[in-house]
Amino acid sequence: MTSQLVLAALAVYILLLFFAARSSKPAANNDAFFRAGRRSPWWLVAFGMIGASVSGVSLVSVPGWVRTTGMTYLQMCAGFFAGYLVIAAVLLPLYYRLRLTSIYAYLGLRFGPKSRRTGAAFFLLSKLTGAAARLYLACIVLHELAAAPLGLPFPATVGIVLLSIFLYTRRGGIHTIVRTDALQTLCLIVATIALVGVVAEKMSLTPDAIVATISRSPMGRVFDWDIHGQQFFGRQFINGMFITIVMTGLDQDMMQKNLTCPRLRDAKKDMCLYGAAFLPLNLLFLSLGVLLYSFANNEGILLPTEGDRVLPYLVSSGALGSFVVFPFTIGVAAAALSSADSAITALTTSICVDFLGVERKDYGESRAESHRHRVHLLVTIAFALCIAVFHTVGNGTVIDTIYRMAGYTYGPLLGLYAYGITTDKLAAHKHAAPPHANTRADALIPFIACAAPIACAVLDYLAPRLWHYTFSYELLLINALFTILPLMMIKVNNLERLNDSAL
Repeated sequence: MTSQLVLAALAVYILLLFFAARSSKPAANNDAFFRAGRRSPWWLVAFGMIGASVSGVSLVSVPGWVRTTGMTYLQMCAGFFAGYLVIAAVLLPLYYRLRLTSIYAYLGLRFGPKSRRTGAAFFLLSKLTGAAARLYLACIVLHELAAAPLGLPFPATVGIVLLSIFLYTRRGGIHTIVRTDALQTLCLIVATIALVGVVAEKMSLTPDAIVATISRSPMGRVFDWDIHGQQFFGRQFINGMFITIVMTGLDQDMMQKNLTCPRLRDAKKDMCLYGAAFLPLNLLFLSLGVLLYSFANNEGILLPTEGDRVLPYLVSSGALGSFVVFPFTIGVAAAALSSADSAITALTTSICVDFLGVERKDYGESRAESHRHRVHLLVTIAFALCIAVFHTVGNGTVIDTIYRMAGYTYGPLLGLYAYGITTDKLAAHKHAAPPHANTRADALIPFIACAAPIACAVLDYLAPRLWHYTFSYELLLINALFTILPLMMIKVNNLERLNDSAL
């Protein structure tokens, strides 16, 4: 019965997605696929970005965190909002002034073409592995609930999910993504509220009793003021702010949607609205986690030790009733697909623009579109291969792994942008000419960007052994520092302007 409900929920949901995709305009050319004509409503972009950034990992993993860290994740979420304000004030004006399709074109303007490709390569690595990890976790959940009872192998589940994403994103590109993400965000929020309602009904809790249960629980603590602890407020807030700057502001996936807004002020509004919505949504996830553990404790249910498996276990075991299967499936599918579909589109854009140069004037339109279709297919296949690797080696707490991985892969990007913007006076002026390139730095940046994560990994290995200190997400800042210091040593100056071929 459970598998039938899951299949029914998935069928309804995928039909809704294809309906939303068909209602959007088909991409007449690459510019429409990459930028949607810069006509997206800012409020629709903001709402859709919530689902894309939250992902199935948050719905499944965040509730499981409360057993070990309580609700202290909200400290990092507060830092997220500060990061969104920085993006709106610093990065968005720069991107709009230069009218970028790929945000890594800034590195080409500031340092040179090798730097641009280096930044894009780090994004490709980060986004491909991170988005594939999120989709992998969702596929595991959907497979165990629906496909496995029917005898279907795990690769078949992954193939069906990726084929669906490929088909509805191929037609309209980012224009389709903006609209399907909004639908998926709505489904995710409604599904999460329904899950909270089901657990509360099982425990006979009124809204006031829900608040009282969470506040009385030892898992309900929000703030940690132990300066030596991993969850110290200052540590979590700062880490959250910089994680947002790199995983949103320096991420082609997230910025590409913002750059479809007609005007800078619209993009700023959507960024601030999106950032403000992140805190209450994660509060909802964490509240669900506290209620799940309280329910299991009252019923004497022995839960899995892995936090990622708590909610799927309670759903599949029937402890929460049969109805809960429907909202849970919709929520996981909505979060997983909204994260993966925008990632596939962004990766396609970055490869076509940053590596193949399809925006160059000497590139024929038909040839450029042909390359885009091939790249789109290859990126989808790359997702399948990454998921196969994750399935082979297994998974731990995925959301924590993603954030730690971001410290290594996004750190060089943070260093390059921070140095490029703060040392280029032109970048601060609204009507200034494009930034200047420096070929000396451009030749060295690929080596610096690769050396920084290696040095960071060595430091991460030695710190607990030599100084009894364990790094958390602040590895991101250290990685960025290891990128900035060599640039300061070689004294990068604005000496020469990059010619048009670097773009």
